[in-house]
Amino acid sequence: MSFSVLMSVYIKEKPIYLSECLDSLVKQSLKPCEIILVEDGPLTDDLNKVIVFYSKILPIKSIRIEKNQGLAHALNEGLKHCSQELVARMDTDDISLFNRFECQVSYMLSHPDVQVSSCWIEERNQNMTETLFLKKLPLRHEDILKFSKRRNPISHPASIFRKTRVMSVGGYPEIFPEDYALWSLMLVKGCRFGNLQETLLHMRTGSDFIKRRGFGFFKGELKLLKYQNKIGFLNKFEVCLNFLIRAAVRLSPSKMREFFYKFAR
Repeated sequence: MSFSVLMSVYIKEKPIYLSECLDSLVKQSLKPCEIILVEDGPLTDDLNKVIVFYSKILPIKSIRIEKNQGLAHALNEGLKHCSQELVARMDTDDISLFNRFECQVSYMLSHPDVQVSSCWIEERNQNMTETLFLKKLPLRHEDILKFSKRRNPISHPASIFRKTRVMSVGGYPEIFPEDYALWSLMLVKGCRFGNLQETLLHMRTGSDFIKRRGFGFFKGELKLLKYQNKIGFLNKFEVCLNFLIRAAVRLSPSKMREFFYKFAR
């Protein structure tokens, strides 16, 4: 049951968040054989100290990129260094529940036809003391495919996938949001998806997270819609419908955006 964990950290990450994230990996019931940690550009001394400390108790392999290139580039570089076929993703400010990897690896081993899967996640406030939203996703591939035409069908920070299938489509497209672009491409290529119906990760969000999902995020989504149409994932009608939905959410006042995130997801 060997697997790799793929992560990327950059200079703006808070050391305490990285520490809490790595500490949750120490406590896993099924531990990875390696943690590929891509350092996307120079880091602060405090971040380096956290990495040095946890490298003594976790199988961390640091991959350094001289200049910050963005998440897609960092993950593609990290994938080259993953020695295992099963690769679990994690963001450096989230917390995995103690049985996350045991559940997900077991699922992938018992479902050899599934190339990508994830699970439910609890979106929490910045201090991880309050649950703001429970993000649920469909279980079956057919339902996931239908769901994916409107929303991202996989929780990227809690995803696990087969490396060879991701590499066979060229890895993460360097477009934001890169994970949705990758899932769209893999679905077009006939890959099968699945999701566990249980919460296995706590995601750090809060009001700042919602604020970042404004106009800047919307511009990225426009590029994504263009890409999804180009690869044949969405037709022109679906692109127009998604454009209207996203414009209504992303360009609305922050208070209304919070309402959409809470009740209309």
